[in-house]
Amino acid sequence: MIGSEGPWITGVGAATPLGDTFDAIADRLLAGQSGVDRVRGFDVSEHPSQIAAQVDRIPCPAGWDIKAFGRRPRLEQLALWCCAAALRDAGWWDHRASVRLGLILGLGAEWSLIWEEDAFRGGDRVYDPRQDTEPLVKIIRRELGLSGPTLTLSAACASGNHALALAKRWLELGWVDLCLAGACDMAVTPMALASFGNLRALSRRNAEPRAASRPFDRERDGFVLGEGGVVFVLEPAGMARRRGARPLACVAGHGASSDAYHPVIPSPDPRPAIAAMHQALAEAGLDPHRIDYINAHATGTPVGDAMEAAVLRTVLDRAARRVPVSS
Repeated sequence: MIGSEGPWITGVGAATPLGDTFDAIADRLLAGQSGVDRVRGFDVSEHPSQIAAQVDRIPCPAGWDIKAFGRRPRLEQLALWCCAAALRDAGWWDHRASVRLGLILGLGAEWSLIWEEDAFRGGDRVYDPRQDTEPLVKIIRRELGLSGPTLTLSAACASGNHALALAKRWLELGWVDLCLAGACDMAVTPMALASFGNLRALSRRNAEPRAASRPFDRERDGFVLGEGGVVFVLEPAGMARRRGARPLACVAGHGASSDAYHPVIPSPDPRPAIAAMHQALAEAGLDPHRIDYINAHATGTPVGDAMEAAVLRTVLDRAARRVPVSS
């Protein structure tokens, strides 16, 4: 994949339940460690699901005032850390003002926490200016001195993937010289836990949190809420080669579709999902049999996993049994 002329990923910044550096996260993933535990920060004794994967620490970027950084909202801290760390990792931090540097940031349901905090204080506001996502990227642009276009998007669990896809397009169109792309989510909140829990979409294996998430398993009983952020630096392959950059990966292709069926239940018609996968393979110039690994959506729900498994079997054909899949 590194040989493809799709944009290279040359830097990464992250803060996750498994750590806040690429090496720490990778080591723990490969060791089979889990970041899921009993929810911390609020009382969950009356919730049907009492577990989640939470971020304990968001580092302060080097050279910044730690106290001032700590006074920022946690989502702001998360996004700033991930962007700054990614630029440093890619070797662009000291040269970021010399290029058209774009930013595409996927977001989740962080606004719900603002609404919850107001409601718990006895308020009844329908809208709070802090719920607007645009100021967040404006803050990042100002603090990091970004000169290119910036964008926020929200596509639920696919927000980060959409950000990578759009960054690839921006680079191909020549709108930016390089681009920050990723997603941040801090939505482990009382309302989120209660809402998904009452829908029976969350695993209730509270006694065994690290074994609760089991997509495609016969005993699956839902997904586990999590939070964290990851931002990548994408740059044209030619530019990366000329400066001797270290390629972590290549964004070779992507596909997208909609089934226009239901807000959360997958359509019984698998053709839209199949079309999206075929589109990604075609853009990358890959045969399905060259796929070595699949990171699936796999919510651990009876309907969702069954549909996704059927789609993967169709697309991969004879290779379906040998390709490892995780979520």
